[in-house]
Amino acid sequence: MIVRWTPVVAGALYRGDGRWLMHCRPEGKHHAGLWEFPGGKVEAVEMPVQSLLRELAEELAIVVRADDCIPAGFAESGIGGASDALVILLYTVSAWQGDPQSTEGGSIGWFTPAEAMALPKPPLDIVLARRLFHNL
Repeated sequence: MIVRWTPVVAGALYRGDGRWLMHCRPEGKHHAGLWEFPGGKVEAVEMPVQSLLRELAEELAIVVRADDCIPAGFAESGIGGASDALVILLYTVSAWQGDPQSTEGGSIGWFTPAEAMALPKPPLDIVLARRLFHNL
């Protein structure tokens, strides 16, 4: 059996005050109204960290260096659904240039781990948040 899957990257940005950035999916998008770690699909010509730098620039209008992105874990959807399986690679991001702002719709906010866990999230972001915040 050949399984098609899509690699996706996400960034868990954290500030010195212990708060983490979450993005609310805009209306009209899949999982609209749910909170997620910002990121997106890895293009065929990119390494995952390059994709994360591009996605954070596009979605949050910030500049991030690859050295400030630390692999933190992953989550994958099951196979056999109507669409390709997803594998989300999560990175923690400790430094960036610029003030994060939502450039593609939806909203962003800074949350404590407990607050972030309580937000409604897509299934894979629930898994990522549990693993990330459990390891703190």
